[in-house]
Formats: sequence, C-alpha cells, structure tokens
Amino acid sequence: MEINQGKLLVAEPSIYGDANFHRSVILLANHKSNASLGFILNKPFDFLLNDILPEIKNPIQIHYGGPVEPDNLYFIHNTPKLISDSIKINDELYWGGDFEKVIELLNEGSINEENIRFFLGYSGWGENQLKNEVELNSWIIKDNFIGNKLISVDSKTLWSKQITSLGGEYLIWGNAPENPSHN
Repeated sequence: MEINQGKLLVAEPSIYGDANFHRSVILLANHKSNASLGFILNKPFDFLLNDILPEIKNPIQIHYGGPVEPDNLYFIHNTPKLISDSIKINDELYWGGDFEKVIELLNEGSINEENIRFFLGYSGWGENQLKNEVELNSWIIKDNFIGNKLISVDSKTLWSKQITSLGGEYLIWGNAPENPSHN
C-alpha cells in the first residue's frame, strides 16, 4: 500500500522497546516527497488540556503526538466549518486552525472529544525516511476505515484492534501483553 496523507501507520510488533513508537498508531496528517508529519493517536497523557490551559473549562484528554516539538500543542478535528484556517487531511479530518476559536467552541460546548483531539508534539520524517522505515517493516500502512470517528476512538485498544484486523501472523499480537516478558 502506498504512503498517503490520511492513512494510518501501525507499528509492527518488531519495534518493541522503542519508547516513542512501540504499539503506536499514527494518523499521517501530511505527506510530501520531502517530509511527512503525523500524530500518535493512542498514547494519552495522565493530565488534561485544562491542566495546562486553565481557560478551557472542560476536561479534555491530551495525547503524546510524537517526539518532535513536544512542548507545542497540536490538534486534529472534524469541524472545518467551525474552525477557520484548518488544514485538510482528507474529506473528514483536518488539523490546526484558529486556536482562539477552538477555545471558544470548547467552552460553549459546541465541540467536544468527538470532534477534536489534542497532542503535544508530532511525529515527523525527512525525505525518504518514512519510505525506508516502511520498507524495513517498521510500519504497516492501513486505510482509515473509521473516518472522522478516529478522533474519539478508544486509545487503549486502538493498536490491538488495528493489528488484529490484519489477521494471520498478527492475530497473536493483538492479545499479547505490551511487555512480552509479562506473559
């Protein structure tokens, strides 16, 4: 399968021990010939958005998006008509946009965790880096069959469901403990 914007990158079980990407599922938000950018969907932090931005009234989960610029806040969403300056990922998902408007929409309850997901940092690759990692069997490229529901999907089970859906040799990994030595 080709590497394209909007696809999912599912970490191969073989990248065990990689603190950033072990059992990760990444939404590829931007892919060009010279660089790629994505957000890890299934690594939630133990703190909430209003812990770092007290002006936000609602408790919204924040995820670890990746090791690049981990002090910067990013977001994906499915409400481009409400959030101007959004960048299209595909017909259902967007990233970035007018952050002041996002705060307003969150506080008035017009958007919630079914519409937006926040990340600290992102995952990035230079020219041909992602292609090389895919060829080395670090990543499995998958279509995003759940569309904009990807924003609200359960982080804890995302990797195991994605890996199990591959069938065959991957079935055993779907139920394996995160640390194989705990088996």
